[in-house]
Amino acid sequence: MSVTNTRVLRLFWQHTYPYRFVEGGILFSIAVGETAANIVAPWFFKKFFDTLTQAGGNPSEAVLMSLFHFLIIIASLKAISWLGWRISGFLTCFLQPRVMVDLSYTAFENLLFHSHQFFTNSFSGALVKRVSRLVRAFETIMDKIQFDILPLLIVTIGTVTTIFLRSTTLGWAVLAYIALYLGANLWYVQMRMRFVVQRAAKDSEVTGILADALSNSHTIQQFNGYRQEFRLFRKVSEEWRSITALTWRMNEWNMAIQAALTTSIEIVIIYVSLRHWQQGLLTIGDFVLFQGLLIAINGKLWNFSKVLKGFYEAFADAQEMIEILDTPHEVKDKRRAKNLQLKKAKISFQNVTFSYHHLKHILDQFNLEIRPHEKIALVGPSGAGKSTITKILFRFFDIQEGKILIDGQDISAITLESLRNAIALVPQEPSLFHRSLMNNIRYGRLEATDEEVIDAAKRARCHEFISSLPLGYDTFVGERGVKLSGGERQRVAIARAILKNAPILVLDEATSSLDSASEYLIQEALHELMKQKTVIVIAHRLSTIMQMDRIIVLQEGKVVDTGTHKELLARTGVYKTLWDIQAGGFLP
Repeated sequence: MSVTNTRVLRLFWQHTYPYRFVEGGILFSIAVGETAANIVAPWFFKKFFDTLTQAGGNPSEAVLMSLFHFLIIIASLKAISWLGWRISGFLTCFLQPRVMVDLSYTAFENLLFHSHQFFTNSFSGALVKRVSRLVRAFETIMDKIQFDILPLLIVTIGTVTTIFLRSTTLGWAVLAYIALYLGANLWYVQMRMRFVVQRAAKDSEVTGILADALSNSHTIQQFNGYRQEFRLFRKVSEEWRSITALTWRMNEWNMAIQAALTTSIEIVIIYVSLRHWQQGLLTIGDFVLFQGLLIAINGKLWNFSKVLKGFYEAFADAQEMIEILDTPHEVKDKRRAKNLQLKKAKISFQNVTFSYHHLKHILDQFNLEIRPHEKIALVGPSGAGKSTITKILFRFFDIQEGKILIDGQDISAITLESLRNAIALVPQEPSLFHRSLMNNIRYGRLEATDEEVIDAAKRARCHEFISSLPLGYDTFVGERGVKLSGGERQRVAIARAILKNAPILVLDEATSSLDSASEYLIQEALHELMKQKTVIVIAHRLSTIMQMDRIIVLQEGKVVDTGTHKELLARTGVYKTLWDIQAGGFLP
C-alpha cells in the first residue's frame, strides 16, 4: 500500500484542526515577526544610511533627529519581531504536545484493534518504533512549516518585490537565482527520497532483529546461537550503514553546489549594484538594503535543503505508521452489531470452514453442538484443529464459511466486546503485563476490589507464593511475566479467569506448565471454576479429560468420534490410540 505525502498532511491536519485557532495564532505571529525584521526593517536601514551619507561629516540637528527617529523605528520593528516569535514559541509549546499525544493515542487504539494474525506477523519492537516515528514526524513537519517554510515564503516575496522596486534588472536576477536554487533542491530531495525510504525500512529491520533477539535471549543462550545472531545483526546493520552513508554523501555534494550558487549571486548583485550606483540609479542605502535582504534570503535558502531533507525523512517515518492506520482491521464489528444476549451459553458450530492465509483447510465443514453448562474436551493429534476452534470462537479470526452461534446468535453479528466479555480463557502459555501481580489478576475484572483479587488468587492456589514475595501483590512480574515460573504464571492466569467469572470457559492446555503437585492443587480450583459454565478444554492430561461430560475427537478438522472416556476406550479409534501412547509414557 502506497501512502502519499498528502495523506500524511491530511492526518496531521485532522489532529490539528481542533486547535486550529491556536495554529492560526502561531502562523500570524510568525508572519508579523518575520515581516517586521527582514522586510520592513531593511527599508529603514536604507533610509538611515542615505540620510547619514547626505549629511556628510557635519550633520545638522535635524539630520541627527531623523537618524534617531529611524533608529527608534528599527528598534520597534525588532521588538515586534521578538514579540511575534516569542508568542509563536509559547503557543507551539501548548499546541504540539497535545496533538502529539492525540496522534499517539490514535495509533495505539488502531494497533490494539488489529487482528491476532497482524500481531503474529509483526515485531512488537518495530511497531513501537513506528508509533514514536509518527509522533516525531508531526513535530518535525509542523516545525518546518511554521519556522522554515512560512518565513522563507515571506522573505522570498518581500525580497523580490523590494529589489524589483529599486532595480528591474536586479529583481529578475534575484528571482532567477531563487527559482534555480529552490528547483534544484526540490529535484535533489525527490531524487534522494527513495534512498531515505530504503534507509527507514532498513532501520525498522534492524530494530526488529534486535527486539527479536532480545526477546529470545534464553533460546540464544540455550542453543549457543551468539555467532548466528551477531552475523545476522551485523549484516543488516551494514546494509543500514551503506544506505545511510550514501544519503549523507549526496547531501554533502548538494551543500557544495549551494555554497557556490550563494557566493555567485552575492558577487553578481554587488557588481550590478556598483554599475547602477555609478550611473546614479542607486544610493549607498540601497547597498545596505540589498545586503540586508540577501543575508535574510540566503539564510533561509541555505537552510532550505535541510528543511526539505527533514521534511521528506519525516514523511517517510510517518508513512510507515499511516500504512498500518490505513490497513483495514481484519476482524471488526459489523455495522449495527448488537451485544450478545446470554441466557444458557449454548454453543453451536454449523458447517464451519476455516483456513489460515486461505491455504489448506484446518476445519472443513465442521459441526459441533455444545449444550448449556456442558463440559467438553477436544482431543486429537497435532494439527487436528483443537486450538483453532477456540481462536475462532473468540473471533481472533473470521471463518470463511458456516456459522458459530451462541444461544442462537451469530457471533459475526455481535460486538467483539460483548463476545469476549462472555468468554474466559486460560491459555497454554499465559502472557502477563510488566505490572504488579494485583493488576495482572485484576485484568480479569477491572472494577474488582483488592479483596476480590486476593480471594481469586486463593482459589487459584497462588496466594501462598505471592504472599512469600517481598512486595507481595505489588511485585512486578517482568515483561510477559518472565520473573515467574511457568506454573506460577499459569496459576495467575487461572486466578484472572476465576475473577472474570464468565459464563463460557476455555482451558487451552491450562495445566501443561504445572508439575504433578501443582496440578493436584489446581484441580480443585478448576473444578470450582467450571461450575455452572459451558466449558471447552484442550488437554493431554488424563486427569482433566476424564472429568469432562463429553470428549470430542478431532482429526483433520472434523469430528471423528465423541463420547465419554469409558465409551471411547471401549472402541477402537483415534482416542484409544492416543490413550495407549500416553499410557505408554510418550505424552505427559
